[in-house]
Amino acid sequence: MLVSGIILGSIFYNLKDNLLGAEERVGLFAFILTYLLSSTTEALPIFLQEREILMKETSHGSYRVSSYAIANGLVYLPFLLILAILFAVPVYWLVGLNHSFMAFIHFLLLIWLILYTANSVVVCFSALVPNFIVGNSVISAVMGSFFLFSGYFISKHGMPNYWIFMHYISLFKYPFEGLLINEFSDSKKCLDYMFGKCVVSGADVLREEGYGDDKTRWRNYVIMVCFILVYRFVSYLILRCRCSQRGIKGILI
Repeated sequence: MLVSGIILGSIFYNLKDNLLGAEERVGLFAFILTYLLSSTTEALPIFLQEREILMKETSHGSYRVSSYAIANGLVYLPFLLILAILFAVPVYWLVGLNHSFMAFIHFLLLIWLILYTANSVVVCFSALVPNFIVGNSVISAVMGSFFLFSGYFISKHGMPNYWIFMHYISLFKYPFEGLLINEFSDSKKCLDYMFGKCVVSGADVLREEGYGDDKTRWRNYVIMVCFILVYRFVSYLILRCRCSQRGIKGILI
């Protein structure tokens, strides 16, 4: 992650505070989301292997599925935080994003939540799919669909009404909006001047993209945490169902 952060930061090095720089920042945020949410599929084989071990050990009464689910959720928190720090530090300061230290903390928190959300999605689908090939295909299709409806390619207002629900359940929407708010909500940041007066500010960029302001920052955090909890809970239910079925088969045999 450190190498990826350095390489990405060197590509988008020291972006300017103008309209072109704003467009490049939006593209950077879209790429960060795609990279972080897609790269976690590498952990799918590990979770599939853990599932087989879990089903075997729970059938012998070694521990409960709930114990595994809680432990699995907690053990990745510090690990993903370290990855988030290694990625966020070089990217943030090499690119020259919002110079406020609190903005950096919010950026780091978003990266951490993005990684944990992706991890939770993989955990959920690893409990559902039969093997790696199917799981990788399903996760890729789901992530691609979520990215399509994130608001980056087409705004919410341009989406047909019968597809608008995909925009609100997209895993990309809320962190993408959070990254934009974190970068452009500062009313003091001017992106274009005319005759010495500011004609385009960061707030104007947010309005053009159809997003809220700084007040919606914490709402995005809460929704991302809710996504994490939902995917974790669904994975627990699926694993419990699988383990129960295996236990019943073991008794019958």
